[in-house]
Amino acid sequence: MSAPGAETASAGEAALDVRHHILSVLVENKPGVLARVAGLFARRGFNIFSLAVAPTDDPRLSRITIVVDVRSTPLEQVTKQLDKLINVVQIDELAPDSAVERELMIVTVTVDAAGRADLLALTAEYSGVVLDEAADRVTVSLGGTPEALDAFTARMGSAVVAYQRTGRIALPRIAR
Repeated sequence: MSAPGAETASAGEAALDVRHHILSVLVENKPGVLARVAGLFARRGFNIFSLAVAPTDDPRLSRITIVVDVRSTPLEQVTKQLDKLINVVQIDELAPDSAVERELMIVTVTVDAAGRADLLALTAEYSGVVLDEAADRVTVSLGGTPEALDAFTARMGSAVVAYQRTGRIALPRIAR
């Protein structure tokens, strides 16, 4: 049996990503801001594909990275609604081709003694690190593009016992 979500690493994944856009939203770092942003999405029926929040270099601000399903809701409507929230300072739309995106994944896989070397080689190929080991299971951490993490879980197939991924984080590409 494969892990939940492992089947998303299919040929159709590329088509899925086209419908997602990234909003990088700077907000005041105050209690309740995330609840208001999430509430706006819930009230309007907007679908959030991914959500990540972290402080910025300015302790007064946090960055909320929201990956929005633009098939269900026009992006312009989402940004207009966000802009009405009092604690929102700035909204940047990052089209998939104009952003650098990363996610972190921790994954536990079953592995026998014969397959351990292959798992370690695959983990190294994806620039991952081993976090925990037991006789028949290994937990690794990987960081990379969403597509790379999808590819890793697809290659592991039914060996995946469990995994957890962060939401996407993104910044605009540097102009060259």
